[in-house]
Amino acid sequence: MGKRVLLFLLTNILVMTTIVIVWSLIVSYTGINGSFQTGGPGLGIDFISLGVFSLLVGFAGSFISLAMSRMMAKWMMKVKVLDPDGSLTAQERAVVEKVHRFSRAAGLTHMPQVGIYPSPEVNAFATGPSKKKSLVAVSQGLLDNMDDDAVEGVIAHEVAHVSNGDMVTMTLLQGIVNTFVVFLSRIVAIVLSRFVREDLQFIVQFAAIIVFQILFSILGSLVVSAYSRHREFHADRGGGDLAGNDKMAHALRSLKAQVGRTNVKDHTDDSAVATMKISGKGGVMRLFSTHPDLDERIARLEQR
Repeated sequence: MGKRVLLFLLTNILVMTTIVIVWSLIVSYTGINGSFQTGGPGLGIDFISLGVFSLLVGFAGSFISLAMSRMMAKWMMKVKVLDPDGSLTAQERAVVEKVHRFSRAAGLTHMPQVGIYPSPEVNAFATGPSKKKSLVAVSQGLLDNMDDDAVEGVIAHEVAHVSNGDMVTMTLLQGIVNTFVVFLSRIVAIVLSRFVREDLQFIVQFAAIIVFQILFSILGSLVVSAYSRHREFHADRGGGDLAGNDKMAHALRSLKAQVGRTNVKDHTDDSAVATMKISGKGGVMRLFSTHPDLDERIARLEQR
């Protein structure tokens, strides 16, 4: 379920890094003043111009990532998109029927693309630039290891993400985070470049911008992850409205059972399950988890 967020964060970092490299090359070869340094007293930085630049780059990177989200998900996860009018197996047709049924119940006027990706992990995700251009995909492992009621609960949860517009609101939040990332990384890079001789300043500043932009992006993911955890409760509630609270809670219990069986078998957290944050971790790593603890999610559903 956390794959939606992780794919978006990865794409965002790649897009932002590409923008920085392209901009640095333009500055280097054209000779335009793109360093935002004034040579004046203090730090000698044109904070207003840097702020405007950071805002434009930050939101451009975020919206480019959003536009690429569905395409990147298909490519990276090797998603097989199911054609509702094509030749499908009984299992594939059942998945399409569930997604479309819940989408209509959620009031979506455009049906999401439906896909299955070849992975033994028990997972699913929803992504896409808008409600009209969304994708709901489930893993083969989920279909093989969960009963029909649990699958319905999981799919209803993902459709709720689409209906709630979570990708768009996450994009706006990521744009704000990106703005701070670009702004702060350039200030740190400019300061560091002052400690080397003049002929090395451009190289040091260029390298420092990339390093600190990636570092600050990772730190910024703490904010995005916290928002994601908050939205998971809303998607659980939306999934309960669509499929029924019993099925939604049953889906979460089934996921918890899968995690438990994996831990017993391997004596450790399964990498796929852990990476996708189906079950929130404890300690410091919980801050990076895109999903709350399963017990807390189940308890909130039961309180309804």
